[in-house]
Amino acid sequence: MLLQIHGMHKMGLARHADATPHAAALIEGLRDIGYSLETAISDIIDNSITAGAHRIHIVTETYSDEPYIAIIDDGEGMSEEELVAAMRPGSKNPLATRDKPDLGRFGLGLKSASFSQCRRLTVVSRRSGQTSAAIWDLDVVAERNKWEVELPGQYDLIPGIGKLSPKGTLVLWQKLDRLTGGYSHNAAKRAEVINQRIAETERHLRLVFHRFMEDSKPLHIFLNGRLLRPLDPFARKNPATISDPEEKLTLIRGDVKIQSFTIPHHKQTTDWEDLGGPEGHLKSQGFYLYRGKRLIVHGTWFGLCRQSELTKLSRVRIDIPNTMDADWKIDVKKSSAQLPPIVRDRLKKVIERILAGSKRTYSKRGQKLVDHERLPMWHRTQADGQIRYRPNTDHPAFADFAESLPPDFRRGFINCIALVGASLPIETLHADMAGTAEQIVPDRVDEDTLAQAVQATLSALLAAHKDIKEIKALMKDVDPFRSAWEDTERIIAATIETKEDK
Repeated sequence: MLLQIHGMHKMGLARHADATPHAAALIEGLRDIGYSLETAISDIIDNSITAGAHRIHIVTETYSDEPYIAIIDDGEGMSEEELVAAMRPGSKNPLATRDKPDLGRFGLGLKSASFSQCRRLTVVSRRSGQTSAAIWDLDVVAERNKWEVELPGQYDLIPGIGKLSPKGTLVLWQKLDRLTGGYSHNAAKRAEVINQRIAETERHLRLVFHRFMEDSKPLHIFLNGRLLRPLDPFARKNPATISDPEEKLTLIRGDVKIQSFTIPHHKQTTDWEDLGGPEGHLKSQGFYLYRGKRLIVHGTWFGLCRQSELTKLSRVRIDIPNTMDADWKIDVKKSSAQLPPIVRDRLKKVIERILAGSKRTYSKRGQKLVDHERLPMWHRTQADGQIRYRPNTDHPAFADFAESLPPDFRRGFINCIALVGASLPIETLHADMAGTAEQIVPDRVDEDTLAQAVQATLSALLAAHKDIKEIKALMKDVDPFRSAWEDTERIIAATIETKEDK
């Protein structure tokens, strides 16, 4: 027996060593997961929604010597034991089954989100008349190197506690070292930087939680006392929005729901700038992934196609349950995801439909430039893989004037028109179309120029035996008449009246 034991020892029995992480090192590491201010505040709001909150107040104090941000909700609140558990990093296993309304992921959100913005996190929670509080101070952790939260004996002086309801939770961020912009000793500049970041966060919250804010029992989010308005990226209340029927893809861990929308053109909505956001509509197109009604990722085609002017108004809503987190590789911040292969195949078909519909729409618009009945000012030709635009010298406005010129002048006039076409600023137009296409408008013409074009076009169409109703329909579709239609109609009426008098 002794020989057996000795032999086993020589072979190397497994041993164990303590590998408990150093508190000071690991807790500092949690600060750099990659949160921004908006994703950090969103993570705190997730906890409030999971706790059943209906009102959430975000309160900021930026001008004092000790600025802070407080998020206060009217949710169920926590007992002291539950609060201490919630303050523990990794308080929940991401593999554990969660309730349907649970927006949590790793049990790290409260801590990692808060530490990404501040060095002192205080959480006060109230339930059944009992108030509990716990504090993580990273400076204290660095000094003591222990996984210990402070449980204060008094709460009266904690900023924001006066707004806490008989039940609910207050999350307080102090020592905002990541938000000062380097102006830690300049109060005015520091406040300016923090306020700018808060202003940028507002739109993110309106977008990420818009479906909770639109519910029959809506979630109300207040920023310094002002109620935030939900921002629906699909503009579903606008009658000009086009929506396809919802599709359902049933998988082992739940259903994936997919619905496509085409948002209105900028002339059909008053919320165009708000819908596009700071990066514009070109960057806002694509898939919008929701996990339990909470927006996770938006403005991406997941590499399945390029963002282009052709699909600028296309947005696709994807709904997944929290049981599919691992399949989609939802990250700690709940701000990125990856497509499962089986969903990727379905979404490719969705994109094919969107592209086909967009091409039909644009082709129909482009047809006006090759339809000779409409007498366009420009012709579009396509050959040898190239597309060219050239002025239509047969247009009555050009042809009539050319006929009135002596032959030598006539040749020079036609050459000038051709030169205008050859000088089309393609690169500049391409850059403008890729950025703010809706801001590109036809140049305005004066009364005399418009009158000459209207009269020449009207005469040509009347000579082709078109009735006045058909003439107006044809002219209304092309510029410069379309963009100055009221003046065009007036000139048409006056011209016809003059002809009739004669």
